[in-house]
Amino acid sequence: MSKKQKNILIRIISAGILLIIAALLPLEEKSLLRLAAFLVPYGIIGWDVLWKAIRNIKNGQVFDENFLMAVATVGALAVKEYPEATAVMLFYQIGELFQSVAVGKSRKNIASLMDIRPDHANIEVDGKLVEADPEEIEQGQLIVVKPGERIPLDGIVTDGTSSVDTSALTGESVPRTVRVGDSVISGCINQSGVLKVEVTKEYEDSTVAKILDLVENSASKKAKAENFITKFAKYYTPAVVISALLLALIPPLVTGGNWAMWIHRALIFLVISCPCALVISVPLSFFGGIGGASKKGILIKGGNFLEVLANAEIIVFDKTGTLTKGVFEVDEIHPHGIDEDKLLELAAYAESYSDHPIAHSISSKYGRETDRNRISSNEEISGHGIKAVIDDHEICAGNSKLMDKMGVEIVHCDKAGTMVHISDNGQYSGHIVIADKVKESAQSAIKRLKARGVKQTVMLTGDSSSAADAAMKELGLDKAYSELLPADKVEKVEQLLEEKSPKGSLVFVGDGINDAPVLSRADVGIAMGSLGSDAAIEAADIVLMDDDPEKIALAMDISKGTLKIVYQNIIFALGVKFIVLLLGALGIANMWLAVFADVGVSVIAILNAMRAMRIKEKN
Repeated sequence: MSKKQKNILIRIISAGILLIIAALLPLEEKSLLRLAAFLVPYGIIGWDVLWKAIRNIKNGQVFDENFLMAVATVGALAVKEYPEATAVMLFYQIGELFQSVAVGKSRKNIASLMDIRPDHANIEVDGKLVEADPEEIEQGQLIVVKPGERIPLDGIVTDGTSSVDTSALTGESVPRTVRVGDSVISGCINQSGVLKVEVTKEYEDSTVAKILDLVENSASKKAKAENFITKFAKYYTPAVVISALLLALIPPLVTGGNWAMWIHRALIFLVISCPCALVISVPLSFFGGIGGASKKGILIKGGNFLEVLANAEIIVFDKTGTLTKGVFEVDEIHPHGIDEDKLLELAAYAESYSDHPIAHSISSKYGRETDRNRISSNEEISGHGIKAVIDDHEICAGNSKLMDKMGVEIVHCDKAGTMVHISDNGQYSGHIVIADKVKESAQSAIKRLKARGVKQTVMLTGDSSSAADAAMKELGLDKAYSELLPADKVEKVEQLLEEKSPKGSLVFVGDGINDAPVLSRADVGIAMGSLGSDAAIEAADIVLMDDDPEKIALAMDISKGTLKIVYQNIIFALGVKFIVLLLGALGIANMWLAVFADVGVSVIAILNAMRAMRIKEKN
């Protein structure tokens, strides 16, 4: 409990004792002494509410809960309902304390889930380790991470071997082993050995800084339900104040008397009308859902994306690195008019400047250093392949579209995989089959999504139709579109967007590196985070930190569970409010029932909202 909460608790206890004493004092029912006796506990417990109401009126913010409580309780004192006025303010503060504790606990839980901010970084000075502020460490500096410490900055291991706990980022409990040459990211915990790490990113660009910024700013992107509640409260509060005023004036004017009774009913009406339960519990539900997802390694950039994901009808996947491992290997070499080694050599030289995984697989298979002096020029043609001049020969290596563009007739192959066709001075030299294995969890991920009501699962890829069809059958997808350029993928997503229902949404899942245009065009873009890929975190609306497609089903469960809790709170709060408001207007509800309609409903709604932190995946 915070210092502020302890102070409120002391005030509640003090005011409660003094209220009991004032009620037991043998004073005349409506005397000034009796008023003074109740004003003491009322002042102790209610001075801050009155002050906030006055301050807000000065700032033009009239219709809030402080104004309602101030008018209701001061009005009760004016009609000589001293015990009720003090008791209402006392129970209101008790409710506020419960709310504060509940919200504080939720925020603390979320903060602990994302407690990945490093305290310090160890640097070596004159043979001794000195603690430094991570924000002062520059790129290229060496830091030392001892066992049990959190890795403060992104970098590459230059010395040591250890197990690294990535659970704060991925939600996975199994640590991974890192050795010299491996990349490590900030926020993870070094478990066993001492590591020396060369810093590759300064703190402001590090994974931990980006993730913390993402989570902290997630509340700025409100869901429709949150915006509805904000607008509702804006119009609802003035409406009930005007209704209470009319309730206090019109009946006694029409009936010709009994002003005290109708003013009392109007005051009860005001107490009941406070919209605290909705204003606090709905945003807290989304905040809890986002926090619970973070614990599972799913970073969601705002409540609006959580809401849209719950209505997913079509889920579109990129193939490479999303449904497949993205680890390419040369499967077969099919030469045409030259020998196998020569074909592989031409491909390796053509691809030597490329960072694409396919290029790495060819270079790995070639197994020798390439002499860059033999390469006169090298041009990468987006979505097609490479055109290079090697030993004064124009060598093209790429897909069938590149061969068509160069006017080269290819030999077709039925082998499943990615085809890299090679031509030499316009003559076809053969092709290399590259295989990319499907992720173990991909097939299960598709089944889980269909079990959750997803109507279409679609795959987009630049691979050959044979490779796409083989993957589609293996995974159980509904559709697969092959041999697509990046622009073609956007066009396909545009077409699929027209197929969904007005209330449904389209989700695109990619690796976040080369899928940015499609990620931004979809209703929700989900990126495989690759343990903190910069491009993934920046391009997508939702990031899966461990690249596991099964997490999409879990994200849907969290989004649907969160929305269910939100709607429960809205229906419960409004239902109780309107029933008790009607009872108050008819004179059936008293101040105590009014307190329950305000304070009690708020506490129940907030406790319900906190369940969003613990939503689990359905079987």
